[in-house]
Amino acid sequence: MALHRREQEMSRRDIAKRLVITTGTKKGQYPSPATVMRLLREHDEYTTAMEITG
Repeated sequence: MALHRREQEMSRRDIAKRLVITTGTKKGQYPSPATVMRLLREHDEYTTAMEITG
């Protein structure tokens, strides 16, 4: 969902406001903008590595 929102050029703060954690001890809470940034960065790094390795 965060990837979709990023494609719509929403800010990290706006993305964080619209996401809800669904599992774990923070269930029902919103992630911080820093967490959203970290997750998107990790996704980008993983995607780049997969493209390089084929």
